[in-house]
This record gives sequence, C-alpha cells and structure tokens, in this order.
Amino acid sequence: MNRRAFLKLAPLAAAIPHSEAPAYAQAPFVDEKSKLRISGVRLVQTRPRRPVPAYKPAPGSWSTNDVEVANPMSIYPEYKATRSLFMADSGKVPSVTVEIGTDKGLKGYGQGGPAAGPIILEHHTKLLIGEDPFNIERIWDILWRSTMSYGRMGVVMNAISGVDLALWDLYGKAMGMPIYKLLGGSTKDRIPAYCTGNDVEQHLEFGYKRLKLAIPHGPADGREGMKKNVALVKRTRELLGPDGDIMLDCWMSWTERYTLEMAEMVAPYRVYWMEECLQPHDYAGFGRLREQIKSTRIVTGEHEYGRYGFRYLLEHRSAEICIHHSDTPVIQSVRASRRAG
Repeated sequence: MNRRAFLKLAPLAAAIPHSEAPAYAQAPFVDEKSKLRISGVRLVQTRPRRPVPAYKPAPGSWSTNDVEVANPMSIYPEYKATRSLFMADSGKVPSVTVEIGTDKGLKGYGQGGPAAGPIILEHHTKLLIGEDPFNIERIWDILWRSTMSYGRMGVVMNAISGVDLALWDLYGKAMGMPIYKLLGGSTKDRIPAYCTGNDVEQHLEFGYKRLKLAIPHGPADGREGMKKNVALVKRTRELLGPDGDIMLDCWMSWTERYTLEMAEMVAPYRVYWMEECLQPHDYAGFGRLREQIKSTRIVTGEHEYGRYGFRYLLEHRSAEICIHHSDTPVIQSVRASRRAG
C-alpha cells in the first residue's frame, strides 16, 4: 500500500462511531501481508548507536531523585523527603526491551515499562508465536483481551506497550520506511522542547527557553509550602525573562482546592500549564479544574493507559493538553481520541 492510499483510508477509520467499531480497530494497512511469522520473543539489553552526551546534573537537581518533590506519598512523613524512599528499585523492578524475531530473520524492538518482563515472557509469548507481525491491531486486541482479568492499566499495559512498539519497529523495517511516514508523514519541521527540573540556571545555560518545574510542595506543607512554590515560579520567571514558558509538574500530589489557590497565586508569572495536579483517575476533578481555571492550561495523561482511559479524559473534558508517557501505547490512544471526537 502506498502512502496516498494509506492517507485516504485513515479518515474512514476515525469516523466510525465507537458503538459500531469492530472488535479491534482496522488499521489502514489491514490488507498488507508480510509473509513473515513471529518465531521468537525475548528480553534484551540494547545500547544506542548515537549515545546522548553525558552531563553532570547541578546539585539538588530533580533528576537525581534525591530532592523533595511533591508526590502522592507526601502525606506520609516517613516518605516525604525524596521519591527514592518509596519508588521501586529499578534494578529489581526494571523496564525492559523486548525483541520480536521472525522466521525471515527480521527483528523489532520496543521498550516496556517497569515489571513488564514476566508478563511478556510467561503470557504474551505463547500468543505471539506464529502470528503475522503486520497484524498489529489484531495482536494488540488479543493481548488486551487475554489479560483483561488482571490488567487493563499499569504493569500489564507496560507489557503490551513494549510488544506494540516492537511490532511497529518491525513493520517499519519490513516496509523500509520510518514509522512517522507510515502514520501519515511529518507535519512540522521543528518541535519545541522543554526541560524538567528546578536547576534553572543550568537549563538556561543549555539553551532551554521552556522550563517545567518539579513542584516541591503540596497540601502536606500548608501555606508555607504554597509560598515556597510561588517563590520558585517567581524566581524562574525573573531568570527566564518575559518570553519563555514555565510549566508546573505537580505529579499527582495536589487537591482541587489547593490547585485553585495555587493557580491564582502563580497567575502573575504567566504559567503555560499545570500538569497532573490530581491523581490520574480523577477525571471529573480535572474537568472541574479546567472549567474554573482560566489563567493557565490543565494538563494530564502521563499515567493514563490505553484508548479507554483517554476516552474518559475526553468525555469529562479533563485536559486542554494530554501528555503521553513514553510507555503508553500512543497509537492506540490517538486513534481512540479521533473516534471519540
């Protein structure tokens, strides 16, 4: 199938009402046959061909995981000081890279999130062997339905995502095209980037003009914590100047009332968005915040999984911008978002 035919079919798939959709979404390339069969699934260690340049984070940097950042566990004093006190040991609950091999030697690679490994190896593998790797949507639906009794979100979706990404990688290699072209081609020559963290001087030195602050305080810190949050935003605006963008990463740690008050307090410093102020499942709460707060944008989605979760966000008008986590099956979510309007 050529690119022109691919693009003609895409709007038709998007127009199908949810209630009339087939058991699994029909990909525009559904009639393509690969003449390949999946012959092996394993977890591998990979290394980048072009490694990212190394750098030393500034002292107290958010990325070191050893500084206080507001989080859902902040209400418990023994876990409040740093995320490292309650986060899983990455060596014991690791993210994984899955390799899907075929009978013709072609291989695809995809990254799945924490704890995905056992599900991929001990459950998914038997469902993958012998399948045509081009049947991406069919395979996704099989993995979803077969794990529904204990999955639907979190770890199981981390596993499905790794397999899904590996299949897309394999498909792109088989077609000799990068995935962005298979999905319709580029729409922009450049995409703005931002940097997350509170070591503002270092980020400005690196040339960033869009900064996302890892908010250090939440409701557990009372009024004094709110003042410290505002001081951080004010200082960042002074260093950044009037033209750059400031975003706030609240990481599931605030309440509705707290968010409303903070939005009012930081309004003079032109905050571009406030991200994940509430716990990710509070779709109605996000909707209420979006309705009431006009000084900035309400953003969420990092810890949402799959098409159905994003449909809830759409139905509740929960966010002006949805942010996808790197382990979320983005393609599935985007297709569902189109169908949901």
